[in-house]
Amino acid sequence: MSVKLRLKRMGKKKYPFYRIVTIDSRTSRDGKYIDKIGHYNPMTNPAEIVINEERALYWLKQGAIPSETVRSLLSRKGILLKYDLIKKGADKEKCEEEMKRWELLQLEREKRKEAEEIQKVREKADQKEVTSLEEDHKEGTTEDIEEKSD
Repeated sequence: MSVKLRLKRMGKKKYPFYRIVTIDSRTSRDGKYIDKIGHYNPMTNPAEIVINEERALYWLKQGAIPSETVRSLLSRKGILLKYDLIKKGADKEKCEEEMKRWELLQLEREKRKEAEEIQKVREKADQKEVTSLEEDHKEGTTEDIEEKSD
């Protein structure tokens, strides 16, 4: 029996909500699962990801294979990094140190992303300003031509 970590779809039509579950690979997507380890709600901004780290690590140690989507969710939460460190035999202190470094990198990445979004908004506002000034200028020139012809 091959065990997988994958998503189980819940929620209404066009409003998906997923449970992250441990399931036999032969079972259908929404079939009976072995263990629920978290949930994922892509409809919120930012997407809500809640994962029970202990259970996820337990199932990874038992040989469960995550799907691509679950792998990316585990990676976003730092669980795969922790699993790799444990697998390589890192002691608890080194593991905690690496996780703190990873968290700092994630904070820096988020700040950089916010700054880029602010920059895009500013550029868009500046572009709108320039186009409105150009339109005003064009309207002014047509009025000047009409005045000269009278």
